[in-house]
Amino acid sequence: MPIHDWTRVPSGLFHEFHQSWTVRLKDALNEGRMPEGYYAMVEQKTAGPEPDVIAVQTSGGVKAPPAIRSGVGLAEPRSTRIVQAIESDAIRYARKANRITIRHYLGDVVAVIEIVSPGNKDSRNSLRSFVEKAEAFLRPGIHMLVVDLFPPTKRDPQGIHGAILGEIADLPFELPPDKPLTLVSYAARDPLTAYIEPVAVGDSLAEMPLYLTTDDHIRVPLEVTYAATFDATIRPIREMLVPPAE
Repeated sequence: MPIHDWTRVPSGLFHEFHQSWTVRLKDALNEGRMPEGYYAMVEQKTAGPEPDVIAVQTSGGVKAPPAIRSGVGLAEPRSTRIVQAIESDAIRYARKANRITIRHYLGDVVAVIEIVSPGNKDSRNSLRSFVEKAEAFLRPGIHMLVVDLFPPTKRDPQGIHGAILGEIADLPFELPPDKPLTLVSYAARDPLTAYIEPVAVGDSLAEMPLYLTTDDHIRVPLEVTYAATFDATIRPIREMLVPPAE
């Protein structure tokens, strides 16, 4: 199945696909692809409830919420006109997104699979957070596979690998102009090694390596699980990505 243009879909709908895909990937890895003593788990990046950020306009057409009924109202500073939400929906969904961790039977994390969300690149801070987390995995020897189905932005002009490389090493990297999306597997050994597969909308997804030790890897069934997830996705999302033939 060809890679779809996920920029056509709101971030909340990609989040739905992202979460389902991680579960299918985890199941596929555990069904015969993992060596004895290793297992894959889906884990949420952050735990606990997250309050919604609500924009409240206190002058003009939107009515402010009523004062708390505790006997004492909240005095509003006269200089305040707008309380502005400074996080996008995309960033909030990215914080809630799952990742896949590969653990040794003793519980140690040996590898991680990250599927990039649009919110991971929606601001300088969110991209920096993603890149720093990648470095935090790689430095102590945790191997990593990153799947980025979103084109570069002004914050990552050479894609997600270019951004990670800029944090770890001062080395040149340039995406092919006709292959702006990135699959990259990092073997966290000495020297750190990246296996990069640039792709584009319309391409198939390669079975990328995921290292479990410095020498041994498994093949991750990205294409098969992507296709199965897409086939099970609700029709409104599929129609945004595959318009009916004229």
